[in-house]
Amino acid sequence: MSQVLNREQLNQWLDYMQQQRRCSEHTLAAYRRDLKALIALYPEHNLQALSHDLLRRAVARLHASGYSPRSIARIVAAWRSFYQWLSERVELKSNPAAHLKTPKVPRPLPKAMTVDQTTAFLDRSQQLSNATEAKDVCDVAMFELLYSSGLRLSELVQLDCHYVKTASYESLGWIDLTEKEIKVVGKGNKTRIVPLGEKAAEAIRHWLTMREASLAPQANESDRAALFLGARGRRISPRAVQLRLKAMALKTGADSAIHPHMMRHSFASHLLQSAQDLRAVQELLGHSNISTTQIYTRLDYQHLAKAYDAAHPRAQRKGKED
Repeated sequence: MSQVLNREQLNQWLDYMQQQRRCSEHTLAAYRRDLKALIALYPEHNLQALSHDLLRRAVARLHASGYSPRSIARIVAAWRSFYQWLSERVELKSNPAAHLKTPKVPRPLPKAMTVDQTTAFLDRSQQLSNATEAKDVCDVAMFELLYSSGLRLSELVQLDCHYVKTASYESLGWIDLTEKEIKVVGKGNKTRIVPLGEKAAEAIRHWLTMREASLAPQANESDRAALFLGARGRRISPRAVQLRLKAMALKTGADSAIHPHMMRHSFASHLLQSAQDLRAVQELLGHSNISTTQIYTRLDYQHLAKAYDAAHPRAQRKGKED
């Protein structure tokens, strides 16, 4: 009986996270795994009957099983979200996950390219692309947009050519080439407007001249609205974007593997170096908390420190004498 109730509540919560919080399929799959891990630890218990002490023991068991601090923190965050949702629907004495402690997770600096590296990659991508080949033109437009607007991968693939709302479908993001801006529904169902650079707008206009002919005959409503299409003429998947970006990085001879989030990190780092406006970068990235954005100030400091080491006559450079 407990297993049936647990499955029902898990599925109801995931439906809520998809419909109300606009979570991506990738996030939903991770949440499902995280809740199933808790169910597996206490197979004879209803989730709504678990106490704070049992959850604390569950965290200890995850740690003993070899889970990394980062994985434990992510799992506990999912548990907290689930119990917050459950406490609003079922009468619980208290939220058992509310004050769960997790191991401290070190926050590594995000990897970002320099301005010169990013510009060289994008310019070389365009040079190596066939301007009459739809896939190549689509790739150039996606790569330019990732850097131009700092979108998350999930936000990029959900973009539509324009706003669409029907009985069965509503856009989660769309472009406005006239105003040169993008409207995005990001994490937590929050809508933000992001500027669209001229290089990206130009690349998108070129892609739009080929898009219609690339659309699959059996495309569904979401596919027909999609800005970017995959090889089969349907809305492109996150994995396809990752693979295309990786392939282009190899083709251009880039110094390191390039992934979509690196383009986002580069966007944020370069903007902060130029504008020195942390709040503006926070808004453009769609961060709900300024502390998430502050990590880029460390990247900015690294940039300044390197410039100092290279230029200051009294700098202490590693491996060199004064």
